[in-house]
Amino acid sequence: MLIVGELINASRKPVALAIKEKDADFIERLADDQYANGADYIDVNAGIFVEKEADYLQWLVKSVQKEAAVPCCIDSPDPDVIETALSVHRGEAMINSISLERKRLEAMLPLVAGSDLKVVALCMSDDGMPETADARIAIAEELVNKLVQNNISPENIYIDPLVQPVATNDNYGFEFLAAIEKIMHMFDGCHTICGLSNISYGLPARSLLNRTFVSMAIAKGLDTAIINPLDRELTDSIAAALALSGRDDFCMNFIKAYREGNLFQSEVIASVSQEYHACQV
Repeated sequence: MLIVGELINASRKPVALAIKEKDADFIERLADDQYANGADYIDVNAGIFVEKEADYLQWLVKSVQKEAAVPCCIDSPDPDVIETALSVHRGEAMINSISLERKRLEAMLPLVAGSDLKVVALCMSDDGMPETADARIAIAEELVNKLVQNNISPENIYIDPLVQPVATNDNYGFEFLAAIEKIMHMFDGCHTICGLSNISYGLPARSLLNRTFVSMAIAKGLDTAIINPLDRELTDSIAAALALSGRDDFCMNFIKAYREGNLFQSEVIASVSQEYHACQV
């Protein structure tokens, strides 16, 4: 399971301020904290700064990779901005994202064609965001075919069926999960990815909904998630779901995390146990 740390996004006010003020210490700490807590990629997004996006995104990549040996997920719909960021990136980057929207596809394909870049492929077309699993599959099939025809290896394609908030449609969660299962069976070698927290937008107890949903998605085959890796309850749920769905050999990663005290719940249980035994003395 790959984790993409989502926190360096200019839509978050503290991050936007740090970008505007070129506060490298803040960005470096945020990158290091995510990496230390299991992020395999660090998402970098400066999308709110339209006229300065290229410069800011390049600066973000440099700041993230200054000390942490971690690749970036470069997040922009503009291929020129992505190319600028790639010029300073070390290692194999992930590109977020390409879609079946004609203008976006035509602009992005020359950048990724024949490369070893990992590519997030959004299940979106000029008709908008699909609502059903079958509509997502139809878009994914056409998009994957175009990427493969342009010499993108299936192993470098990360299909995003697009999580939409269940607060606006009761079926959005079910249809997304059905799409994940079908994609993992139909597209040999390809991966699936999602921006998980969209599912709970507009609802209370979002953390509960997010960690429940990620467990359900993992059971369907989800193998990459864009999340907050500092949310210990969420990452615990991921570890447990991987073990329970047969994707952690003999549950060794889960056991290791528990023994090393890396599970939030293990800390809670240990604390309660200590208090209980203290009361018995």
